[in-house]
Amino acid sequence: MALTTVLFDWGDTLMRWAWEPELLDAGHEAGLRAIGREPAPALTERFRQTYLPLLWVPGTLEEVEYPGLVRRLLAEEGIEVDDAELTRFLEAEHAAWQPARMLASTTHALLEALRDRGLRTGLVSNALDPPDLLHRDLAQMGVAERLDVAVFSSETGWRKPHPAIFERALAALGAEASATLFVGDTLATDVAGAAALGMHTCQAMWFRADEDETAPEPEFRAFTQMDVLTAVQRIGVSRS
Repeated sequence: MALTTVLFDWGDTLMRWAWEPELLDAGHEAGLRAIGREPAPALTERFRQTYLPLLWVPGTLEEVEYPGLVRRLLAEEGIEVDDAELTRFLEAEHAAWQPARMLASTTHALLEALRDRGLRTGLVSNALDPPDLLHRDLAQMGVAERLDVAVFSSETGWRKPHPAIFERALAALGAEASATLFVGDTLATDVAGAAALGMHTCQAMWFRADEDETAPEPEFRAFTQMDVLTAVQRIGVSRS
C-alpha cells in the first residue's frame, strides 16, 4: 500500500539528545530555586543513586510517572510541595536541560518536503517529562507547526514498542499502519514496535548507529535526514 503518513521518533531522530551529567545538578538547582529553596546536593545524589536507574530499565513498557517520582524525591529530603510548586520545579528543571536538546539542521526541511508531497507527519516519542513541556519544546523549535500529531509516552502511559503509543498516533491521523512509514533510531523500540503493527520502517542513522542482533532489521536505513525521502519514493505516495 502506498504511503499516506510518516511518523518519527524525537530524540536522536528529529533532534539530538545529549546526556550531560552536570545538567542533572543544574536541573535540580533550578527547580529548587523556583520553589524558593537553596541547592541541595544530597537530593541530586539520592536521585542519581536511587531513581535514575529506574527511568530507563531495558524492556520496561510502562512509563514512569515522573511528577510523582519528583514529589517523592523532594519529600525524602524534607521538602513538601503543593501542585503549583511541583509544576514550577518541573518547568525550571526542564528548562535547565535545554542545552541537551539540539534540533537537526534539516528537520524543518524534511518535514516540509514530506508535507509538500501530500503526506501527513507525526511524532511518537518515549519521553517522561510532563506532556505540556514536551509540546512546548516542539512549538519553540518550530516543529509543532510541521507535524499533524505528536504523542509522548508520558501522555499514554506506555513506551515504545508497546502498540498503544503507536496506535494513538495512527488513530489521531486516521492512518492505516500499512500506509505509514516509521522513522526512528532504535531497533528494539522504534523499528520493532512499528514493524509489529505492519508499518514500513526506516532506521535513522544520522545521530547514532544502533545495533541489536535480537531486533528485526529495518526495511530501510537513512544515513542523513533527507535520505528518508528516498525511502518514501521507493514505497510510493498515495494520491488519494
